[in-house]
Amino acid sequence: MRAYHAEHQRSIDQPDDFWKEQAKRIPWFKPPETILSYDDQNHARWYDDGELNTCYVALDHHVACGRGEQPAIHWDSPVSEQRRTLTYRELRDDVARFAGALAGLGVEKGDRVVIYMPMVPEALIAMYACARLGAVHSVVFGGFAAHELAVRIDDAEPRVVIAASCGIEIDRVLPYKPILDQALSQCRHRPTACVILQRDQAKAELGPIDHDWQSLVSFADAVDCVPVRGTDPLYILYTSGTTGKPKGVVRDNGGHAVALHYSMQHVYGMTPGEVFFSASDVGWVVGHSYIIYAPLIYGCTTLIYEGKPVKTPDAGSFWRLISEYRVKAFFTAPTAFRAIKKEDPDGVMLEKYDISCLRALFLAGERLDPPTFHWLEDLLNVPVIDHWWQTETGWPIAANLQGLDPMPIKAGSATVPVPGFDVRVLDRSGEPAGPCEQGNVVIREPMPPGCLAGIWRDPRRFHSAYMAAFPGYYLTGDAGYFDQDGYLFVMGRTDDVINVAGHRLSTGEMEEIVGSHAAVAECAVIGIQDALKGQVPLGLVIAKDGFDGDTDRLERELVSLVREQIGAIACFKQVLVVSRLPKTRSGKILRKLLRTIADGETFAMPSTIDDPGSLQDVHDTMIDRNIGDAHKARLR
Repeated sequence: MRAYHAEHQRSIDQPDDFWKEQAKRIPWFKPPETILSYDDQNHARWYDDGELNTCYVALDHHVACGRGEQPAIHWDSPVSEQRRTLTYRELRDDVARFAGALAGLGVEKGDRVVIYMPMVPEALIAMYACARLGAVHSVVFGGFAAHELAVRIDDAEPRVVIAASCGIEIDRVLPYKPILDQALSQCRHRPTACVILQRDQAKAELGPIDHDWQSLVSFADAVDCVPVRGTDPLYILYTSGTTGKPKGVVRDNGGHAVALHYSMQHVYGMTPGEVFFSASDVGWVVGHSYIIYAPLIYGCTTLIYEGKPVKTPDAGSFWRLISEYRVKAFFTAPTAFRAIKKEDPDGVMLEKYDISCLRALFLAGERLDPPTFHWLEDLLNVPVIDHWWQTETGWPIAANLQGLDPMPIKAGSATVPVPGFDVRVLDRSGEPAGPCEQGNVVIREPMPPGCLAGIWRDPRRFHSAYMAAFPGYYLTGDAGYFDQDGYLFVMGRTDDVINVAGHRLSTGEMEEIVGSHAAVAECAVIGIQDALKGQVPLGLVIAKDGFDGDTDRLERELVSLVREQIGAIACFKQVLVVSRLPKTRSGKILRKLLRTIADGETFAMPSTIDDPGSLQDVHDTMIDRNIGDAHKARLR
C-alpha cells in the first residue's frame, strides 16, 4: 500500500499542487491559475478562473486527437429489440446539431433544461447538447410520477423540457407524455417549449408548445462549444433528503471533469479505447458520472443498456453484454446481482458466455452484503470490489484503487479513502473514534474536486444539511468505522433516508404523502431489510377516530397514493394499521426501535419511552402480519 499512502497523503497535505497536476490532464480553453478558493460560506471551489467546456473535453477533443472513428457509445436495448453504435465523430455531430436546435428555442448559457428520458442515446445527446451551450441540465428519472417531476421543474425553472414519448419496461410500455402533461399542469413555472422524442412503441400527441425532436433537428445548424468557468454549473441532480423536498445537488464543470478523469484511471484501472459498462440509469448519479461523462472524458467507450438484469430475456443478460462488447470493467448495484442469484443460483447462464475480457467488477449504491460478495467471488475469476460514494460527491469516496495500488479485498469493506478525501469517523461529541469503533463518517474540508458545489438556490440548506453538525467536516449521513488495517466499513444511514435497490429515497417524503390521507391521524415510515432490494419502506399508521375499520382498503389506498406521487420505484407495498406508535416522553416516534423490531433483532426497552405497551403492540402486529423477520424479535 506504499503507492496508495504516498498519493493519498500528498492529496491531503498539498491539495493545490496535487489537483493542479491532475487538471493538466484535460483540455482547457484557459488553464486555471487559481486552483483552490473558497466561497462566502468558506466551502471549497476548484478552478474558478479556468475556462473549458465539458462537451469539448469529452467529444471534440477526442475527435481532434484521432479518436473520431472509435465507438463512443454502444446502445443495447433488448426491450425494444434495437442496437446502435455511435463513433466519437458521429456523436459530436449529433450533439452539435441538437445543441443548435436548443439554441433555436432560446436556450443560452446558464439556462436550465429538464430531461425526462429513458435509457436511449438521445438522453446522452441531450445532456451533452446542454453542456455544449453552457446550459444547466437536470435529468429526472423516467420512473418518477408527475408530482415528483413537477417539484423538480418548479425548483429548476427550465426554459425547455426534453422528454421521450415513452419508456419501455420488461412487460409494458410506459407513456411519458401524459406524465409530463400532468406535471406541467401542477407547476407554477412554465417552460417555453418541450422537445419530444417520438418512439415507435407509443407515439405522443403534441401540444402547442411541443416540438418533434427529428423535425426540430432537421432545420438546425451545428453550433460550437461555449466556454464556461470552472465553477459554472454543469447540472442539477435532485436527491432525497430527510424532508419531503428533494435537494438539487449542483455539480460544476471544472472539478467534475478533473475528478472523473482521475477516477477512470486510478479507481477503475481503465485505459482509453476500452469499454466501460455501468448498469444504472441516466436519472441517477451513477448514470451521470459513469455512463454519460467519465468514460467519454477519458476516451473510453460507454455501454448504454435499456433493460433489466433478469428477464430481458434471461438472467444471463449482463454476461451477454460483457461478452459481446468486450467489457473491461463493469459497475452496478448489489441488488442487480441478488436478482440474478435468485434466478440462477448456480451461475449456469454464465457458462454460455466468454467474459475473459472482464478485469474487475465494481459494486456501489448500497452496502454489498457478504453473502452476495462471496457468491460473486466464487463465480467470477476477477476482483469483486465494493466501493462507496454518494450523489453529493459524484465519484468514489472510498475504493480499492485498481489503477493505483490494488489491495486485498475484505468482505463488507469499501477498502480505503480515495486520494482527495480525508475521511474520518467521529463520535457524537465530535471526537475521533478508535479502530473498530462505529461513529459518524465525515470528510474533512476541503472536499476534493467533483463534489457538490451547493444546493440549487438554497445555500442555507447546503450548510445545515452537510456542514453544520461537525464544523470543518462534511457529514455523509452514514455510520461506519475503520478497522486496525485502515479499511473503511460503511454500515448504513444515520438519518431517515433509505436505500431501495441502490436508490436513495426519503421516508419523510413518504410520511407526508401517507399523512395527507383523510383517514390517517399519525404515521411513520421506516426502512426494513429486504433480501433482494436491501431495504424497502414499511408504513405504520394510526387511523383517525371515526374510521370505518376497513384496514385492508386503507392500506391499499395508501400504497396507491405513494405510487401515484413518487412512482413504483418507491417499492411502497406494505402498510400496517396500528392502535398506537411508540414515542419518547417528548413525543418523538422511536423509528430506530421500530426498524429493530421489523428486522427481528433483540433490544432493550428504553427508559425514556412514554408508553411501553405501544412497542409491544407494534411488535405483535408485525408478527401477525409476518413483516420481515419480526417473529424472531424479542422484547426484554
